[in-house]
Amino acid sequence: MNDSAEPSAPSGPGSTDPGSSESGSSRRWIVWVLLGVAAVVVLVYGAIFVYANVINDSPDELDASDLTNALTATTAEPADATADSTVAPTVAPTVAPTGSDAPATSAATTDTAAPEGSPDGFDGDWVPTTASDFGYRVDEVIAGVNVTAVGRSNEIDGLLTVEGTQVTVVDIEVLVENITSDDSRRDGQFRGRIMNAAEFPTAEFVLTEPIELGEIPAPGEQVTAEAIGELTLRGTTNAVEFEVTAEATGDRIGVLGSIPVVFEDYGIANPSFGAISTEDDGLVEFVLVFERP
Repeated sequence: MNDSAEPSAPSGPGSTDPGSSESGSSRRWIVWVLLGVAAVVVLVYGAIFVYANVINDSPDELDASDLTNALTATTAEPADATADSTVAPTVAPTVAPTGSDAPATSAATTDTAAPEGSPDGFDGDWVPTTASDFGYRVDEVIAGVNVTAVGRSNEIDGLLTVEGTQVTVVDIEVLVENITSDDSRRDGQFRGRIMNAAEFPTAEFVLTEPIELGEIPAPGEQVTAEAIGELTLRGTTNAVEFEVTAEATGDRIGVLGSIPVVFEDYGIANPSFGAISTEDDGLVEFVLVFERP
């Protein structure tokens, strides 16, 4: 009787037993690699989410309350309340000369003239203060997460001129390098490839037609009007028309507004970079607070 021998599994250096420990180790290694990749993805998106919703501290769009707050912040504060109020100020009386019928009067006098900042006293020139804000607002998407990029500066040069109820001159200039956001890397891109501040150091708005306010607003009130002018960004100038809101205190004038900007109109390439994509447009927004020079 002939016995048939079962064929044996191939053996040798190039063979692997499916049930061997080496095969199991390979499968475990693949699983760990996949888990590692998944963990990296979770960490990256988690970091982006935290940045977009916690770390990224972009301020809200400027509005009427910001205008009022900026004006209030620059109003002169009362005299130092810590001064010793228990000592009454002494005022030397003026004594009438002997033999004179002129009455004695106090050296203290009260100025009853209307203050320069009264509603009838706004005519003339005004200059911006550091209570102002001028900058940009652009929507970004970082790896699928929505973020708003905001950069601002309060270092503003310029002039505003009022004649009656008209604003006849507005000329505002900002150094691009002074406009900063909450991220230094974004600021570097903004000053460099986006705005090319080295070649075009300033952004500027110039009024080309008077703004008719209709009336000088009473303290605490606001009026709106249309502004027509020219905006210059990255060396390119375009005509713009937009709404402004004005408010005044006794010695301050405030103006709020925003100007839509299509980047291509100013020779600005879409700012998208790497995993960050942006819209093709944004806003130039401002609250400008003026005082007498």
